[in-house]
Amino acid sequence: MHIRAGTEPDPEPMVDINTTPLVDVLLVLLVMLIITIPIQMHAVDLEMPGRNAPVPPQAPAVVQIEIDPLGRFRWNAEPLADRAALEAKLREAAAQAEPPEIHVRPHRQARYDAVAAALTSARRLGLQKIGIVGTEQFAR
Repeated sequence: MHIRAGTEPDPEPMVDINTTPLVDVLLVLLVMLIITIPIQMHAVDLEMPGRNAPVPPQAPAVVQIEIDPLGRFRWNAEPLADRAALEAKLREAAAQAEPPEIHVRPHRQARYDAVAAALTSARRLGLQKIGIVGTEQFAR
């Protein structure tokens, strides 16, 4: 506000709006927009299969590895003696011309170290298609 001092009776205050903060905020928003536009315009090149894409010749083989609460392993419902037996089976699977998919299905109360051992053994032996299935039991 600007009030004139002097001999004038009851000077009127100046009630114009101060636009400096408004301009500052608009400039900040403009700078943010300029910075974020290149991020939004970033394109990801994907090569999608066309209409005439070849159909896979056959479904991949799947191996189910189950882990019980005591840390014991099962290979397609066949009990294994220990981790060495699991690694022997994984080594055989990795040596195949078309390695199978490995589906690890841990029990809800299975120890983490047993699950991690199965996953690291499979990965270390060169198997690429590894996944954990049955995770809906952990959603509670």
